[in-house]
Amino acid sequence: MNTSIVRDTKTSHFTVALQLGIPHSFALISYQHKFQDDDQTRVKGSLKAGFFGTVVEYGAERKISRHSVLGAAVSVGVPQGVSLKVKLNRASQTYFFPIHLTDQLLPSAVFYATVGPLVLYFALHRLVIGPYLRAQKEKELEKQRESTATDILQKKQEAEAAVQLMQESVRRIIEAEESRMGLIIVNAWYGKFVNDKSKKSEKVKVIDVTVPLQCLVKDSKLILTEASKAGLPGFYDPCVGEEKNLKVLYQFRGVLHQVMALDSETLRIPKQSHRIDTDG
Repeated sequence: MNTSIVRDTKTSHFTVALQLGIPHSFALISYQHKFQDDDQTRVKGSLKAGFFGTVVEYGAERKISRHSVLGAAVSVGVPQGVSLKVKLNRASQTYFFPIHLTDQLLPSAVFYATVGPLVLYFALHRLVIGPYLRAQKEKELEKQRESTATDILQKKQEAEAAVQLMQESVRRIIEAEESRMGLIIVNAWYGKFVNDKSKKSEKVKVIDVTVPLQCLVKDSKLILTEASKAGLPGFYDPCVGEEKNLKVLYQFRGVLHQVMALDSETLRIPKQSHRIDTDG
């Protein structure tokens, strides 16, 4: 007879189970934490006690490529001893490698079973997995750029034509905003920005969207919904497949403000938190 209680959420998975039977009767408590990252990292631990003894198990699993998940778990029990379990899921295939280290409960075995896989994983990730995934991503981006080059050029021309048509409307909007010390877009840039942590080989890929943004200002307010900014009039995607941001320098009530927003992030200006502190 087996009964269990399970609570599964977006960030965790908790299980309490009880089994009564022959030859195995046991109680189990298990917890798994799911990190909300691109690698879908999961850390888990469990305690299992029964007529066979007591087993504590802990481990982690992480997505290392689009179709592969690598996991490792250390099992420490009495009288089972210490063992390391390595599992690789590749598409619909599963490779399982159980490594029995010792029959005795030795601290040194627990230490090496825990630290050894971590050191090996980080070394492989830095020297093999990371460079391979970056190369694959760059190849995919290059193919995407080549396949969409004509479309990007067309959208660029359409955006430039739209900006030309906006000039007169923008002039009137600026005059109205200046008369009431309202919202003036000083500079606005959209695309991929390079920071101090970026690689030297990475280049800035941004477009000037000052005019299109000023054209969207109404009653000294600018509101952009939670969607990609590339679809706005006068915009286009300067770096397909890459992470983009919108950087805006604006003036409100005669004071400079600045904000950097993610591509699909809702943006509302003006805001007091965007104010540039010029004291001192």
